[in-house]
Amino acid sequence: MSDDRSSFASASLPRHLVRGVVGFGALIASVALLPALGLVSLVLAPVGLLALRGCPTCWAIGLVETISMGRLRRSCVDGRCELTDGRATKA
Repeated sequence: MSDDRSSFASASLPRHLVRGVVGFGALIASVALLPALGLVSLVLAPVGLLALRGCPTCWAIGLVETISMGRLRRSCVDGRCELTDGRATKA
């Protein structure tokens, strides 16, 4: 990868949360509306999975990574690695 971001993290926390609301909302609605609309309500399931990029667990991991982005930095020198506070080292 060309940047430090994980493939699960989003560009911003609000964008990630909107994806979660749309994704989980569509998945829940597809099941909840089954008695009222029948199998037609299952059309919402792919919309939910698309918003979550196919994996609700991956969305949750991405939420944690998006929140922690920029807070910790790992640096390795001479075979010794350590974590530092990324906010303190920014100029």
